[in-house]
Amino acid sequence: MNTGEFDFEEENKRISKNTSSIKNKILVMSGKGGVGKTTVAVNLACAMAKKGYKTGLLDIDLHGPNVPKMLGIDNIQMAAEDGQILPYKFSDNLRVCSLAMLGATTDKPIIWRGPLKAAAIRQMLGDVRWGELDYLFLDCPPGTGDEILTAFQSVSDWRGAVVVTTAQEVALDDAKRSLVFAKQVGLPVLGIIENMSGFICPHCGKESEIFKKGSGELLAKTYGTEFLGRIPIEMGIVTLEDSGKAALLAGTEGAGAKAFDAAAEKIKKLSKF
Repeated sequence: MNTGEFDFEEENKRISKNTSSIKNKILVMSGKGGVGKTTVAVNLACAMAKKGYKTGLLDIDLHGPNVPKMLGIDNIQMAAEDGQILPYKFSDNLRVCSLAMLGATTDKPIIWRGPLKAAAIRQMLGDVRWGELDYLFLDCPPGTGDEILTAFQSVSDWRGAVVVTTAQEVALDDAKRSLVFAKQVGLPVLGIIENMSGFICPHCGKESEIFKKGSGELLAKTYGTEFLGRIPIEMGIVTLEDSGKAALLAGTEGAGAKAFDAAAEKIKKLSKF
């Protein structure tokens, strides 16, 4: 028997075992970087945890693992037990795992080719002991390359994907590629989030349209998927993230936090229990 094939099958069994008790597995993806995908993933996970759902957040953006920084746990290292990784208990309902919590640092870039990246993602899927979860959100790297394809192919029962875009034409073009990718591989799309949709002035509260507005909703209609909402640019959200606090865990009642909560409610209605 070929040892490599045997090891691959054993890894598949571990992945299946460690993800079998997760009811809704959701990929958060974007066609390009810089659209706020990680911000969306973090706040959606926090929203579900705040609603009382057992939630996991797995950061598979190997070249830019920013989830721990946004949650203020970038100095935390995860523990291991019986050969398995224990996700960090951020709160009663939220568990977090990231390569940045396995020894990766900001001053040491990951310089890996595709096979190494695929192996790392499969190891995280197979070795992290999540236990029973209502939701697992995967913060994926931008694009439609090795990492997201590996994650998709390693787990058989994805609930679907959330595609993040801004209203800029270049972002929308790349979001279309993500939607076509999902269709070609058979990945359901739960919906589209239009991020950075209007800037809310911290002084007067007035909203200004920096980018165009409404293109994300039009894209959702064109591709026959749910529009999950618009997230405005708010200085409060930026400040909270830089200080390691998600908007939905900081008690803020700003427009951004309300938009994330509303998007989470729509995802909840599309979930399976």
